[in-house]
Amino acid sequence: MTGDQGGRFGPEVRDVELAQWQRGERYKVTIDADDKAFGCFLPDGQYNLTRIQISEGPFLSMAQLSDSFSIGNERIVFVGTWRFGVDSPRYGRMAPVSMMAEDAIREQTEHAIRTQYPTLAGESLIAAIPFPPKMETRLYEVLPYPRYPKYFQHHLW
Repeated sequence: MTGDQGGRFGPEVRDVELAQWQRGERYKVTIDADDKAFGCFLPDGQYNLTRIQISEGPFLSMAQLSDSFSIGNERIVFVGTWRFGVDSPRYGRMAPVSMMAEDAIREQTEHAIRTQYPTLAGESLIAAIPFPPKMETRLYEVLPYPRYPKYFQHHLW
């Protein structure tokens, strides 16, 4: 996470949603607050990074994305380093996103995969950086907003 860290609650990426339109499937990857790296097993195909959820203490925000990447018949695919930013709290809040391949992190990832999964030791690691590599998207608050009393959260206007 990059951006304004001066608030009471620091922003954390909570979920990343991937969609594969050919099969009509969506994949939700939940990220622990302590994780800086994550991995998942996906079938081959064209994927779109469609949504991220960012939590700041009891507050939850969501942003729509349109990055895409492809997974072929390779067994290990490195999709790069994803950096999500958050503007300071205000109306029209934006979330800058950048995705890049850093060689040092790629080597660390490859070493971790080969250590954790010995059956993949002979497989080569292929890089597939999502496109576009940089974008800025609007960040929306997700209800129920915690400052509202319970009465207002369940009342239909």
